[in-house]
Amino acid sequence: MASQRHATGAADGEDAVEAVLSQVNAPHQPRHLLCSLSRLAFGVRPVPARPEYAIDKEPCVPVRFLDGHQESLGLRDVLLRAHEIEDLALPLPPAASALLRVLIATTARVTGLDDPEMSAGEWTARRRLLLQEPGGFDSVRVHDYFDAFIWDLFHRKRPYLQDPRLAAQWERRAGVNTLVFGRPAGNNLAWLSAHSDMNPVPVPCPQALWHLLAQHYYGAAGTCSKRTLNGRSSIIGKAGPLRSTVSFHSLGRTLYETLLAGMPKFTGDWNDADDLCPWEEPELPDPLGPLPPVTWPGRLLTGRSRHAILFVPTPDGKAVADAYLTWASQEPKLPAFDPYLIHDVDPKKPVPRRITARPANADRAVWRDLDALLLAGDETSTTMRPVAFHTLNDLPRDLRATLRVRVHGFDQDRETNNRTWYTALTPPIWPWTQEHDPAKAQRIAECRTAAEDIGTLLAAKAAEAWRETITPSTARSTRPPRKAPKRLCSWTIQAGAAYWPRAETTFWRLIEEPETPARRAFATDAAAALREVTRPAIVQYRRAAPAVARAAAALFHEPGRRRPRAA
Repeated sequence: MASQRHATGAADGEDAVEAVLSQVNAPHQPRHLLCSLSRLAFGVRPVPARPEYAIDKEPCVPVRFLDGHQESLGLRDVLLRAHEIEDLALPLPPAASALLRVLIATTARVTGLDDPEMSAGEWTARRRLLLQEPGGFDSVRVHDYFDAFIWDLFHRKRPYLQDPRLAAQWERRAGVNTLVFGRPAGNNLAWLSAHSDMNPVPVPCPQALWHLLAQHYYGAAGTCSKRTLNGRSSIIGKAGPLRSTVSFHSLGRTLYETLLAGMPKFTGDWNDADDLCPWEEPELPDPLGPLPPVTWPGRLLTGRSRHAILFVPTPDGKAVADAYLTWASQEPKLPAFDPYLIHDVDPKKPVPRRITARPANADRAVWRDLDALLLAGDETSTTMRPVAFHTLNDLPRDLRATLRVRVHGFDQDRETNNRTWYTALTPPIWPWTQEHDPAKAQRIAECRTAAEDIGTLLAAKAAEAWRETITPSTARSTRPPRKAPKRLCSWTIQAGAAYWPRAETTFWRLIEEPETPARRAFATDAAAALREVTRPAIVQYRRAAPAVARAAAALFHEPGRRRPRAA
C-alpha cells in the first residue's frame, strides 16, 4: 500500500514539474501562481483533509503464533493466517472478548456457515470439513469479503463502527480520556494515571480500535453529552450488551480452530430479517427509529451496541486525538441470549427478569463456574451453560480432547463504575462434560457446591466470632440479636481471602479422589484459614480464642444433623 502511494506520488511530481516549466515559460504569469506551482514541483503537497487507517491492513491486532513469537496484524491477515496463530494477544480482555465476536461473525461470512437454509446435519458436516483444511480459510473468499466493505477508522462517510453524523449532532466532544477505559475523565480524580483533560494524550490507532470495541460492548449507562436529532435531545445513554458480564470462549489449538469451534449454530428461533453486521449495513442506523431485529449470527454478535462514537484523528492519522461518545438509541434493548455467557435462572422472579447473565466478579475464581460449563442441564436447572458450547460435542474427538476455555471478564456495576477486568484459562475440560463422563461432571458439581457451602458458612461464623470477641458478655446476654451488618467485618474478608486459594487446590485434588468426602475436606481448609487470620487477635483479646474455637468446630457440623448435647 505504501509503495503504491509512493509510486503514485513520484509520477505526480514529474507531471507537476513539466506543468511548472510550461507555466513559467508562458508570458505574464502572476507571481503568486508561479510560487504555488514551484512549491508543488518540489514536493510540497497539501495535507489531506482526512487521514486513513484501514484496520484490515494496518497492524492493529497483536497475535501469538504457534512458534511463540508475537506480531501485530490487520484483520485480513488475522483470518488468512489463523491456522498459524495460536491465540490473540490483546492486553485488554474486554476488547479481546469483543474482537472474538467480530472475528467469529466474519468467519461465518467467509465460510458459508451463516446459511440458515442448511440443516443441522449439513452445518455440522460443513464445519467438520473446514476443520480438516490444513491451509485455513479460503484466501479468495477472505479477500472478497474484506474488499466489499469499508474498514477505515477515519472514513468520511462510513468510519468503522462509528457515526460520522455526531460532529453535527453533538454540542461538544467527550474527549479521548472518556474513550479509553482506565483513564480519568472530566472531574474524576487521577488515582492510577496522570492523564488529564487539560492535556490529553492521543491514543495510537491500534489501542483506539481496542477501546472502540470495548465501548460498544461494555460501555457505561447514565448521563452523557447531549445529542440533538430533529429537535429532540437527550443526555441519557444505555449500557452496552455485555456490561458487567464474564464471557467463556472455547479455545482450540489454533485461532482457526477457536473461531470454528466457537461458532453458534442456527436454531431456527431467529427473526427472518436480513442478517447484517454494522459495517455491512447499506445505511447508517436511525437513532430515533426502532431497533433492527436481532438476527443470527451478525447482529447477535456485533449489532447490539447502545453507543455512538466518532474519532477525531491526529493530522498524521497515526493516533486519535479526540472523540465523540454518546447514545445510539433510546429504544429498550431487544431480548437476546449471548452465546458465550452463563445464564442463571430464578423461577421466583417475574418472567422478563427470570433469566440473567452471570455477572463478572474478579474475586471469584474460574473453577467455581466449571460445573455450569460441564452440566448440560434440563428444564429444572437454575443454570444455563453458554449456547455456543452446545455444538462442541459435534467436533472431532482429537479436537474435543484439547479444548480449553478462555475466560474474559469485566467487573463493573450496571451503570458507570468499572472495577477491574481479568482473564483466565482452564485446562482441557471437555472430556469431563456430562455427555462424555457423567460421573466426573457430577463429582465436579458436588465439590464445587461443597466449597461454596463451606465458604458461605465460614463468612457467617467468622463474623459471629468477631462479634463475640468485641462484645462484652453482659451486653450479649441483655441485648436482642442484631441484624447482620451490611459491611463485612475484617475477619470475614481475611478468612475468605485465605480460604479460597486453599479450596481451589483441594478442589482439583478431590476430582481425582472420588471417595474422599468433599464437605469435610473444605471444612478443614476453612478452619485452617480462620485460625490463620485470627492468630494475632487471640493474643490481643481474651474472648477471641474460645470464639474462634466455637466457629471452627461449627464448620464441621453436617447440616441436618443435631449436635450431641453436653453431658
